[in-house]
Amino acid sequence: MAGTRRAQILERAADLFAARGFHGVSVDELGAACGISGPALYKHFESKDAMLAEMLVSISEELLAVGRQRSAEAESPREAVHALVGWHVEFALHNKPLIVVQDRDWSSLPEQAREKVRSLQRAYVDLWADRLREVHPDLSAREARARAHACFGLLNSTPHSAMLPEPQMRAMLEGMALGALGLAG
Repeated sequence: MAGTRRAQILERAADLFAARGFHGVSVDELGAACGISGPALYKHFESKDAMLAEMLVSISEELLAVGRQRSAEAESPREAVHALVGWHVEFALHNKPLIVVQDRDWSSLPEQAREKVRSLQRAYVDLWADRLREVHPDLSAREARARAHACFGLLNSTPHSAMLPEPQMRAMLEGMALGALGLAG
């Protein structure tokens, strides 16, 4: 969907929602930001709620799909964790507005979309936890999930912490995440 008009609208909406909150942005403002009238947005999306739902479901789908792919391509569990960390850092550095929207506007997400996002996120956490347990067999499933969540907290802080040039920020985040996961060095 990258490059489509829908994707462009979602990207602009994410920027606006991140800056002012989902409820702080009107349909007319969204349309104006996209170079169309507010009502013209309804040619692309059923409602503003549908726009938020597609935005957050699609990022959860992308995180899981690419995470699975990179994990599967790795030659060892350790490399798989490195690949997952690298992928999440890449995602976090390039999708700061979406991270803000996910965090702040979660409660505005329609219930059906919220359940879909939860399901995708659980699968993503389990992917990380499974790989962590392969690297650290002494970890319980609960401990591995806790480590994954803690790592996500660090990496998803980028909307607030990304104060360095991207290459430095990437290296710092990857090093900190791998250290927190017991894979430094």
